Amino acid sequence: MKIKVKWALLTMIFTIATVLTGCEPLLVLDPKGPQAKTQADDIMLSILLMSGIVIVVLAILVFVLIKYRASNQKDDYEPPHIEGSALVEAICIGIPVVIVIFLSFVSVKSNYEVEATPAAYEDTEPLIVYASTSNWKWHFSYPEEDIETVNYLYIPAGRAIEFKLYSYGPITSFWIPQLGGQKYAMADMVTTLHLAADNPGEFMGRNANFSGAGFAKNTFEVTAMSQADFDEWVEEVHETATPLTEDKFEELLEPGHLGRSTYTGTHLEFSPAPEHNHGSTESEVDHSEHENHDSNHSDEESDHAHH
Repeated sequence: MKIKVKWALLTMIFTIATVLTGCEPLLVLDPKGPQAKTQADDIMLSILLMSGIVIVVLAILVFVLIKYRASNQKDDYEPPHIEGSALVEAICIGIPVVIVIFLSFVSVKSNYEVEATPAAYEDTEPLIVYASTSNWKWHFSYPEEDIETVNYLYIPAGRAIEFKLYSYGPITSFWIPQLGGQKYAMADMVTTLHLAADNPGEFMGRNANFSGAGFAKNTFEVTAMSQADFDEWVEEVHETATPLTEDKFEELLEPGHLGRSTYTGTHLEFSPAPEHNHGSTESEVDHSEHENHDSNHSDEESDHAHH
């Protein structure tokens, strides 16, 4: 019987080891950008801290079991009557409080870092990309470059990227694990996400929020390249891609899965993003208000001239 148990344990250990050797490293622990690096460091800090707590508790448990086991006491031993210990209670309450305070400080500090433009790229002009989603595809609009892609994203490495997220359907979650954490995209507001890729490479992106039957394939490919290669790609798109019309965009919004596609122009011209922006800086809001004011002023002048 013992031999069977031994072989069963060895078989289980061998199977687990074999399966684990075939696993790829966790993408969240393989960061390729400053935001993802901050989050990966927080995850590892939490794992190490929790592992240390477990090891200490298990060590204390083993010590108590060995030192105070029944067979290690005299036959006439009687446990002392103890009503309470201020020291033990202070330790049991104080240590968890200190741990929670420490993790809270780290979390709040990291949250402010990942919600802002990456520190190393504050002096660079960010590339603005409107990332919208529909069942079950991703639409990436480059307003400055006047192009739009579906289900794939090209970005320059070594430059801050400012994503404007919203949805043409249910709530989704924009997530590129190796570049940063996820953030929700909703139908009635725009959320802002700051990311950056330190070096050229290819990454996986997806919708991390369940949004119906096609959720599993609601993914996109991300390619980071040099600024020169990115500029060359933009020129190539303008030379080869077809314009994005309103009818074509309405067709793209129909539920279903699509491959990659590229267009000149963006849907922002005839189907703009929601006006309510969450997470925008004051300068962005002021700029938006200034544009709206100029637009309204131009409309007033046009009506006046018409009359």
